[in-house]
Amino acid sequence: MWLKPEEILLKNAFKLWVTEKDNEYFVLQRRRGYGEGGGGLTGLLVGTLDTVLDSTSKVAPFRILHHTPDSQVYWSIACGVTKEEIYQHWDWLQQNIMRTLSVFDSSEDITSFVQGKIRGLIAEEGKSSLVLEDDPEKFREALLRFEKWFELPPEEKLVTYYSCSYWKGKVPCQGWLYLSTNFLCFYSYLLGAEVKLVISWDEIWRLEKTSNVLLTESIHVLAHGEDHYFSMLLHLNETFVIMEQLANYSIKRLFDKEAFQREPALCDPLQITKRGLEAHAKSEQFRTFFRLPKEENLLEVHESFLWVPFSHFNTLGKICLSENYLCFASQDGSQCHVIIPMRENFICFPDVTLMVGQKDSSKEQSWNIHFSEYGRGTSMFFTRKTRDLIVRGVPEALRGELWMLFSGAVNDMATHPGYYTELVEQSLGTSTLATDEIERDLHRSLPEHPAFQSDTGISALRRVLTAYAYRNPKIGYCQAMNILTSVLLLYAKEEEAFWLLVAVCERMLPDYFNRRIIGALVDQAVFEDLIRENLPQLVEHMTDLSFFSSVSLSWFLTLFISVLPIESAVNVVDCFFYDGIKAILQLGLAVLDYNMEALISCHDDAEAVTILNKFFDSVTNKDSPLPPTVQQASVGNNDKTSHFNVDISELIREAYEKYGTIRSEEVESSRKKNKLYVIQTLEDTTKQNVIRVVSQEVRFSASQLDELYNLFKRQHFLSCYWTINSPALLHHDPSLAYLEQYQLGFQQFSILFFLLEPWAFCTTKSTLSLWVFRLIDENQDGLVNFKEFCCALDTLYSNSFTNKLKFLFKLHLPPGRGKVDLQAYLKQWQNEILKKEETIKDLPRINQTQFIQFSKTLYNIFHGDPEEESLYRAVAHVTSLLLRMEEVGRRLQEPSSPAETSKSAHVSGEESSAEDASTTPESSDTSSPHNSQDAASDLTEVEWSFSFEQVLASLLNEPAIVGFFERPVDIQTKLAQAKAAQLKPKTHK
Repeated sequence: MWLKPEEILLKNAFKLWVTEKDNEYFVLQRRRGYGEGGGGLTGLLVGTLDTVLDSTSKVAPFRILHHTPDSQVYWSIACGVTKEEIYQHWDWLQQNIMRTLSVFDSSEDITSFVQGKIRGLIAEEGKSSLVLEDDPEKFREALLRFEKWFELPPEEKLVTYYSCSYWKGKVPCQGWLYLSTNFLCFYSYLLGAEVKLVISWDEIWRLEKTSNVLLTESIHVLAHGEDHYFSMLLHLNETFVIMEQLANYSIKRLFDKEAFQREPALCDPLQITKRGLEAHAKSEQFRTFFRLPKEENLLEVHESFLWVPFSHFNTLGKICLSENYLCFASQDGSQCHVIIPMRENFICFPDVTLMVGQKDSSKEQSWNIHFSEYGRGTSMFFTRKTRDLIVRGVPEALRGELWMLFSGAVNDMATHPGYYTELVEQSLGTSTLATDEIERDLHRSLPEHPAFQSDTGISALRRVLTAYAYRNPKIGYCQAMNILTSVLLLYAKEEEAFWLLVAVCERMLPDYFNRRIIGALVDQAVFEDLIRENLPQLVEHMTDLSFFSSVSLSWFLTLFISVLPIESAVNVVDCFFYDGIKAILQLGLAVLDYNMEALISCHDDAEAVTILNKFFDSVTNKDSPLPPTVQQASVGNNDKTSHFNVDISELIREAYEKYGTIRSEEVESSRKKNKLYVIQTLEDTTKQNVIRVVSQEVRFSASQLDELYNLFKRQHFLSCYWTINSPALLHHDPSLAYLEQYQLGFQQFSILFFLLEPWAFCTTKSTLSLWVFRLIDENQDGLVNFKEFCCALDTLYSNSFTNKLKFLFKLHLPPGRGKVDLQAYLKQWQNEILKKEETIKDLPRINQTQFIQFSKTLYNIFHGDPEEESLYRAVAHVTSLLLRMEEVGRRLQEPSSPAETSKSAHVSGEESSAEDASTTPESSDTSSPHNSQDAASDLTEVEWSFSFEQVLASLLNEPAIVGFFERPVDIQTKLAQAKAAQLKPKTHK
């Protein structure tokens, strides 16, 4: 690592090498406590000082100094963590600088040349992402320590680092916390006691700030069932935010397959920086607050005063500028905010004729007054008065216009003219799983409403849902979207309803509408947290809050539309489009609070469900021009609703008064915290289901299968960690069956097989792993799942000599090729149902080419074993014995007809050609059963083959070979070794 020249003489160091060249001295030094002779107390002190005081940021273990005799200055021109690294720099200096110095006449020119050369190297290196760090030189030193201590693959990108304490029990370990793209790492070295911790972001279950008796505040990390606590004097909030961002980034990239195309700072995991994460977080917060399209990125923020015409004074706040919008928010964010689009033909206060209804006339008059004071359209001022009007309920005639405005859908539609029409034309007549599900649900949306009892409403609903499924195939169509879209079409035009659906699915309710409804599950967890904080009496009575999670799922998915009468539910939708998910959470708390007495007195979950259902039926909207859709009913003597109905406006007002202090920022923070737990819970469910299925097929214990699954899944992720668009990411689809969610391609499989196969001394790893991969990839799609992988390992780790030999025998048989034989497939499927076990008589014979390679494989497997010589002799004896048996058999059958000989050679030639065609590029440079040309050349002369029974019977007579294959292998040790070595760089070569 080249360093910027500095005037520091390294004291307390050994001179390893001094070279004089044209009166210039290059001194190679080793610091005390490092390298040979650096152990003992000195080494302990040096290591401790490095981790506690960060001393290596000033003094490297090895470095090269440049010195001119007539100067007192020593220039540090290179440093290294290891002796090997510093000698590489030394060799470079000899090749590129020392040989050139003789052309200069003066020492000053030599010094200038050396300094200029080093500065040029620094400038070249500065083109990397390091120049984005606040202190590039210090960051380089931290990167050196990170690489030295954790030995992760060189592609891993260090984002930032902090000095902190790691608490193990009641004793803190002072050290350094390193946050990289894919890992959280900690290192401490105190007087010989080393603590090293490496946790993948995708393995974290909980990440939160906590406090206890010992620590006023710390960061709690839960991973693999273990709790980890980190504390620091400075930068705790900054550290937590970066950790939260990296964890969320990994979850999106690895589980949700988010591509980040519109986020240049995040699209490449090798270029992630602290600044890039901070910029992304600010842009995301900016878009969420002002409800702007996903394409908008925050460019600048400036403190300013805005003249507010309705208050006649300047309001302090911030101007936020993006590519297409100029926005202002007052200091507390709630006093007022305004959005000004910078597009052409913008009209600040459009003149819209209102449609006044009988019951809505007073409300519309209030809104007209509001528009006259605060403006109308996209540049309207949003204030507390706006929220007060929303709580009262939006007039029927204004609902569509205000929903478009509050959700930000008005901006999406304005910047995409003609887009919806194009989507409708492109999706017209398409037939997919989504369109089939849409057709099934069209008549189930709002069947009681007149608008959807005719083809007009049904056709509009079909077009909107189909166009959205075409636009966003990742979501496609999910249940509950039809109910929501139906309500949108009641108050908005068809194209507007489409953009409102876009705003809900892609911005306001992220991850709600997918196969695993992750977003709804996350908000259920947030709701549980709020119940604990705000309704302690209910928590004391019902310690298991999962009941409320299950009941509230439909509340969140349909914004209460599925449980409330439609004329009341639309008031909830008003509040949702203005305040987002916070409005739904507040209303949920108000519903439980309103029914507190009845819920506490109920005896089981069924009774609680009945209480809530009757309550929702009793909710009315006195201001609605529509007739009530349901008759009201009482629910019990101890319930408030037994004597009178509940007005939706009053219920919403009560929700805002009691729980309006809940801040949107707190909700978003709780969402991030709970998303980790929800994702990991779903992943754990997947793992348990897979293990339950696989455990019936193999002899591994449940704990061993658990460790194998973790290794298998991590191997899948390893190919995604350092790649922008990894093909492995495309293989992960949560909608698939459990066994198919994580699969390995050949390269991934070969690395993991290398770590786990029992014959660690085998010299032809790539060849053997290729044959195993080809054998267990039964459907020949280039992928193997966890069950296939475990079944192969189970055979190799069994104590059965016959099973292991049969497995090796099958490796050398040609794979099936060509089109799928339907009859053979059906027969295989029938055998699976009948659990028919394969017998040794089912195996085809092995020809001479394949047998020769089979013998080579045995030699390779035995190589390096303590009994190698006796095993080699046994293989040679068996080979010669089989050949003699075959020769005797041929003589007994002679003479054979010329036609039979010709036919035999022809069949063998076809078989060999099929084998050659199946050879993959990965195996082209290795010996395989398909490229032993010397043996194949004899096929036309004499054709011979062996059955598995012959091979087995011959090998059973050799105790050395039988003992070798029946020797037990400790799978637990192998698993521990694989876990330790899986992240090492050498496994990725």
